[in-house]
Amino acid sequence: MIYDLASRQSLTPVDREAPHRVQRLRELGIGETPDPEFDEFAHKLAQITGAPYAMVNFISENRQYFAGLHTPPAGANPETAAAGQPGRVMSRDHGYCPHVVVRRKALVLDDVCDYPRFAGNPVVDEIGIRSYLGAPLIDHTGTTLGTICVVDTEPRPWGRTGLKTIKALAAELTERIHQREGQRR
Repeated sequence: MIYDLASRQSLTPVDREAPHRVQRLRELGIGETPDPEFDEFAHKLAQITGAPYAMVNFISENRQYFAGLHTPPAGANPETAAAGQPGRVMSRDHGYCPHVVVRRKALVLDDVCDYPRFAGNPVVDEIGIRSYLGAPLIDHTGTTLGTICVVDTEPRPWGRTGLKTIKALAAELTERIHQREGQRR
């Protein structure tokens, strides 16, 4: 776990629901491999919000897995290429989705550097993330399965419109997951 030495505060929240979430994700057969439907949904997120990065993220005890991932085409932004591109797997201590999962609420960070708790996150330096917009995927059992999110390397005023949009898209994807479960039975 990463700590802010000045405040002695954990930068990554404790996630007591993780073991149950992992079991639920296994029941659903999601969260361990890339999924074309989730990649398509991530692309839709990026188009709707205008963000260069979008993810459908499932979180276990130790890691995050982007079963859906949209990144800019290689060479689209030389600054981003220099900073690094997110892959499919990320440590649970990186990024902001673990906060969304534990809080069970959407999170809007127009500029992560405006928030000391979030400015020290490794994704700021490693990938160049400056803004974040994410919402939880809470299924009909009440389990927070993961998140959908978009990020940018520039500060962005997501505002109420962004919040409303990300919450509506999270509800849409949760419904799709429910439909998949019904088809599997």
